[in-house]
Amino acid sequence: MPHREAAEAYVTRICFKIGPPRLVGLELEWLVHDQRKPASPVSPARLAAALGPWCPPALRDPPAPQAPLPNGSAVTVEPGGQVEISTLPAPSLAACLAAAAADAGMLTARLAQAGLSTLGAGADPHRLPTRLLDVPRYAAMEAYFDRRGPSGRTMMCATAAVQPCLDAGDTESFADRWRTLHAIGPVLVAMFANSPVLAGHRTGWRSSRQAAWLDIDPHRTAPPQGADPREAYARYALDAPLLCVRRDGGRWSAPPGVTFADWIAGAMDPAPTYDDLAYHLSTLFPPVRAAGHLEVRYLDAQAGDDWIAAAAITWALTATALARDLATAAAESVAGRWFDAARYGLSDVALARAARELAGIALDGLAGQPAHIRDHVVEFTERYTLRGRCPADDWEAA
Repeated sequence: MPHREAAEAYVTRICFKIGPPRLVGLELEWLVHDQRKPASPVSPARLAAALGPWCPPALRDPPAPQAPLPNGSAVTVEPGGQVEISTLPAPSLAACLAAAAADAGMLTARLAQAGLSTLGAGADPHRLPTRLLDVPRYAAMEAYFDRRGPSGRTMMCATAAVQPCLDAGDTESFADRWRTLHAIGPVLVAMFANSPVLAGHRTGWRSSRQAAWLDIDPHRTAPPQGADPREAYARYALDAPLLCVRRDGGRWSAPPGVTFADWIAGAMDPAPTYDDLAYHLSTLFPPVRAAGHLEVRYLDAQAGDDWIAAAAITWALTATALARDLATAAAESVAGRWFDAARYGLSDVALARAARELAGIALDGLAGQPAHIRDHVVEFTERYTLRGRCPADDWEAA
């Protein structure tokens, strides 16, 4: 990797795969607890046994091949023992949601047979953040975030999300899709806020998960800034400090403050490779991560099957040029209000007004989808959005 310009060109190529927006994917995370003692830790061995053939190699001793779920979804385990499924890219929203629902049902049923419950919430209401997986990447992440405070451990070990994954789009639409996903972000954070309790205590935030993200390293969690998404993301990536450096054996800790651009310039030996850069990209956590497709990372995990509404609304607001224009305009007055969205949810009048507008735009955009998808969105918005409520308000009432 001879110079920064070559590295930036590489990032623009692999992070934004430009083409017709056809495919839809979904990542669903759950917090996992013992059914009888939810505040007790779940050991890696117990979780591995419960997952059986779907267990990822990091939990197996010795490592063994992992089988996908019957509909193709891959199972991963996050640092604190959160379980995640990642669907295969699907040719339609309906196909994606159907595969996710089937695989999620099989996974949660298997865990239940082992005495484990899955909780759809943005933050763990029962346990303090505790790292379950002892692997070099997560040890280095923990050390990196600990320099700033405890929120990094909370994010790593005690949060869960719904993460829709959308094609970046063609040359005429990718920039609009990128801008829309950021413009509507605060409104959707407020609409789906579902984590007012962390480790047995009310935090004062409707989304304690988003509060944790707002409190950790902004060099890798804040939205990239710039008119051209590809150029902005490339600069953002190279100017982000190294979170870890892969080594054969031993610790992966990175020198404090050294960015990937510094590494290219000779701050460390040996010089980085393109493979090192690809790995560095996986350590960036902005609200929308460019990974070839666009990975929406700002939605709290949802109770029951409310994740269907979260995924469907996000998809509908970006699916057409008309929807993107209307959604961006509806969210304009609250754009950038990530803090208020996480803190107040839809008790904020402006966010609540924008949420009602976005719900209407999304429902119009779902007109051609199967009736059950639209029914999920209608039911969710009538229960929460149209009443100026978010899922976190159910916790307040409990």
